[in-house]
Amino acid sequence: MFLRALAVWLLLVVLAVANGMLRGALITPAVGEHAGHVISTVLLGITILIVAWLTIGWVGPTRSGEAIWIGGLWLLLTVAFEFLAGHFLFGHSWDRLLADYNLAGGRIWVLVLATTMFAPLAARWLRRL
Repeated sequence: MFLRALAVWLLLVVLAVANGMLRGALITPAVGEHAGHVISTVLLGITILIVAWLTIGWVGPTRSGEAIWIGGLWLLLTVAFEFLAGHFLFGHSWDRLLADYNLAGGRIWVLVLATTMFAPLAARWLRRL
């Protein structure tokens, strides 16, 4: 289960990077920085939910606690990737990376993190219906 959850997270990273490229190349130039951020965040959240729904049977959590564990793993890996790759690979400053957590400043990135955390549980629940 762990390796399958990790494989799905790697797919999510690829899709998140593609989402960021789409935001930078098309969305933000068309609608501006703030709206681009919001649209991109919503698109990524939807993507995470769809991927979780499509893969949860393959990953195979048998209990809700396992689905929450998978979500926690995905969340931890996502935050680590965001800060480590964001800073060391993509060259973003720590301040810029932290700015995405400023809800008062209109940044809603935390919704992606919450979606990442609870998507496996929601997908498992929806698949059982």
